[in-house]
Parts: sequence; structure tokens; C-alpha cells
Amino acid sequence: MSSFPPGDAPAPPLPHPQTSVPPSLPPAAGPHLQPREVTLLKIGLRDFSQLAAQLPPDQSLAWVERILACLHGVLARYGAEVDHLTGDAGAVVFGLAAPADAPGADPARSGGPDDDVHRAAMCALALQMATRDLNDAFLQDRLPSIYLGIGIACGPALVGGFGGAPGVRQSPVLLGDVVVEAQQLRTFALRGQVLVSEAVYQRCWSMASVAPPMQVFVKGRDEPLSMRELVAVPSRKLKVPRQEFRRSHRVEARLPCSWQLVQDGMVMPHAVPCILRDMGYHGALLELNGTVPLHGELRLAFDLPLVHYPARDVYARVVTLKPVGDQVLAGVEFTATSAEFDARVRRFVQGMVAG
Repeated sequence: MSSFPPGDAPAPPLPHPQTSVPPSLPPAAGPHLQPREVTLLKIGLRDFSQLAAQLPPDQSLAWVERILACLHGVLARYGAEVDHLTGDAGAVVFGLAAPADAPGADPARSGGPDDDVHRAAMCALALQMATRDLNDAFLQDRLPSIYLGIGIACGPALVGGFGGAPGVRQSPVLLGDVVVEAQQLRTFALRGQVLVSEAVYQRCWSMASVAPPMQVFVKGRDEPLSMRELVAVPSRKLKVPRQEFRRSHRVEARLPCSWQLVQDGMVMPHAVPCILRDMGYHGALLELNGTVPLHGELRLAFDLPLVHYPARDVYARVVTLKPVGDQVLAGVEFTATSAEFDARVRRFVQGMVAG
């Protein structure tokens, strides 16, 4: 693939067995699938389409080509097979073909499952490091920076393709829970972050620095999904450069809310309505019609949909104030909460991210 499209361009849909074939094309062969153990690395380019649309067409094309060259250069070094790179997202597979001379490959296994995971882990870190260097160059050229969120999962899958008729390009097929899991990990990865599944961790813990597990609730799963942040591979001098200083996702909420000012430990009786614009695990952004004191303490009350939870007696401190027209945006950090509130907020945020 020679370049990313400047905006969103969804990948062509896979042919469906019942879809009719235009008369101008020869009939395609059925799917040819084989069970394989694969490692799937999913890439999310944060805000890529919006940034590309802000540039003039010729400048956007040059910007995209530099990004593509950077990504493909790293992927080639680690023996990754590109499944697709379209718009804001990409997917590469390890385990279909693994060259014995790829960095980190074990010639004795020559592409075994553990080797695939090791190469994927190193590739993800190298992608983040290369992106950091590319952003330094973009800063000098006054071009937008890009940020990757990466998820890695491994497991059994059905691998193959449709096609086989003369002149018809074979469409790749990769089916299995590993595809969904990698997608979910990519969704929850913050800018510049690499998240791995528990199965990936079990195969790379001896060579990688990985953070403790965190549990997130995702759509379609009864049990929480366990994921870990991949930080470094010390033996290869690979380390994720910190590019995101948020401690959690923030999701747009727009929830009715009310606040009461706390003075000298006393909650003032007057409750003022406001809008809770967005929320993370540790704080929120309030849209106010009046003003509140910077560093002042508030008691908040609001309802959390999805998790059906009435949040009451939530205390927060005002950490930022920004006038916007006739309104004020107040960033608040939760200071006094309950264990139940913290758990419900996490589940609400995770549900919004996964949805």
C-alpha cells in the first residue's frame, strides 16, 4: 500500500458467501481457512483523519507518506505481515511467516508462538519510539504530531483468504477471538501506549517490563478483560517514550449535574445546576453558568447511565477554570469518594470507550 488516504477510508468489505458476483468478474473460490496460532498487533492513529483534513492537499500527501514510510520501515524490520493500513487504523500479523533473521527471532523455533509474541512486543515499542522521533521532525517542519495506541493479542485463529480465480486479488481472512481482543486493547490504549493481553504477557514476561494488570469491562463479555501496559524490553534498549500524561480515558458524557460550594467544611445549602461535559476515572469537566473559586471544593450530584448509579455526596476540587462565552468550564478532580463510586465510574467510562 503506497499511502494512507487523507481521511477515513474503510477497508473493502470481505465477500460474503451469499453475495452475488458481478457478471464482469469471474466467480471467486470459497474461503481457504487453516487453524493457526497468531499474534495480532492493532494500531490506532489518534485523530489522524482530523489532522490530515486540516492540511492543504499537497502538504497532507507528503505528511501521510512520511508517516507511512516510518511505520512500514519498523514493521519490515520485525517481520510483520501487514493485514491493512486504512485511515485511522492498521493491523499486522505475526505467525504467518516469520523470517529467522528478524530481530529477536529464535532460529531454533523459527517463528514459533513465543517468538511471534516477542517480535510483536519489540515491534510495538519500536513503533512508539520511531513515532516520537518523527514527531520531533514534524515539530521542526510545523506539521501535526501523530500518536499511536497499540494493542497486542495472541491465540488461535482461522487464517486464509477468499479468491483464487485468475485475475482476482485474494482477500485476507483472519477469524477468532484474538481479533476482537486485539481491537479492544487498541481501543483502550491511550496515546503512545501499548496494551497487551494476559496471554501475551505470559509469553513475554521474562524479556519485557510490563505493568500490573488492570481489569476493564467491554461490550460482549460477561467477565472483565485483563490487560497490561507494555513498558520496555531492556535487553534491546527499547522503551515506550511517555507521550500521554492522563491517568485514564476521558469520555464525553453531557450529564445533568448539580454542585454545592463547600466553605470551611460546611456544605452551602444552595444547589446550582450545571452540565458534566466529560469524565475520567479521577475527575470531570463541568459546564457552569456562573463561576466557582479556583481550588475551591464542591459537592456534586449526578446520575451515571449505563451502570444505573446515582452519584451523591461526591466531593471534588476545582483545578482549572476557562471562560467560554457566557459560560465557564471547570476542571475538577475527585477528592472524597467511595469504593462503590470509583468502581461505577470506571465501569461507566470503560463502557463508553468500548461502545
